[in-house]
Parts: sequence; C-alpha cells; structure tokens
Amino acid sequence: MTTQGDNHNLIDVIIADHRAVEQVFTELESGAGTPEHRRDLADHVIAELVRHSVAEEQYMYPAAREALPDGDQIADHELEEHAAAERLMKDVEGLEPTDPQFDMKLRELMADVRHHIEEEEQHLLPMLRTACTPEQLDDLGAKVVQAKKMAPTRPHPAGPDKPPANKILGPGVGLIDKIRDALTGRKH
Repeated sequence: MTTQGDNHNLIDVIIADHRAVEQVFTELESGAGTPEHRRDLADHVIAELVRHSVAEEQYMYPAAREALPDGDQIADHELEEHAAAERLMKDVEGLEPTDPQFDMKLRELMADVRHHIEEEEQHLLPMLRTACTPEQLDDLGAKVVQAKKMAPTRPHPAGPDKPPANKILGPGVGLIDKIRDALTGRKH
C-alpha cells in the first residue's frame, strides 16, 4: 500500500484497499469452503471495509469537502453509501453462514460496495488527484494508513461519521472491537 519509499499516496492506498476487498469478494462468490471458512472470510472483509470506511470518513471526505467545488455534495453522497453498507455489514454479522439470508445479504453488500468503489475510482479519486498537491495526497495517505490501525473492526451504523466526533470516538471503539475480537476468536 505504499508508493516509493515510505511515502503513502492517498489514491494508491485507497485503490490497494479496493483490490484487497475485491479479492475476498471473489473468493466468497466462489462458494468454496466450509461455512466456518465463509464466516471467517465475511468477518475479515467486514473488518477491512469498516477500517477503510472509517479512515475515508476521517480524512478523505473532509479533504474532498475542502478541495472540491462540490465537495460537500460528494462527501455527503459517499457517507450515505457508507451508512447503507454498514447496515448490511451489521446484518451479515448477525447471520449464521448456513442461513440462506447470509449469502443474499453478502451479495447485496458486494454489489453496493462495488458500486461505491467504481464511483470513487472513476470520479472522486481523479478529482482529488487534480485538486490536491502530491504532498497533500501523501499526507492524507499516511493519515489514512494510521487511522486504519486504530479504527473499529465491526460495523457501528449509529456511530458518528464526520469529524471531529469520529476522530475522537473511533480509536476507543476500535480498541473495544479488537478486545471483543480477541475474546471471541474472531479473525480479521
């Protein structure tokens, strides 16, 4: 997820996350593996999506609001898509992998996330690349990488999605999620 040296570029970090999620989606779509393996994959992709979303909400969307002429509208749209995906993640999290709803909700989540990824990669990321300096993109990328380390690993649909509340509460919720993950043996 890094570009040359130790520099992080926001665009590269976000796209690398997108590709990693897509790999897990492809494996889930194959239908291979035991129900327990599919549960582990779903938990893993949910944790990655939550961390990714939290980092975008803390840094990328505020940057879009500031740097783009229609940044508020774009960021609000992206936040709405995150909220819908987070509700679906919460649904998946509460289902057994043998429940027919599990695959149905996963397919819905994958379709929503793929749509979101396509929009970001075709519209938002190119606009940010044009509007921000390389130094700004490197700084934002480094902040996103750092935010993901402290972010929650479980969906919290009712949690704040805008600064400053998300930056204040996110690390604490992330710590609690990591403790819950360790106690329950949840892999991510």
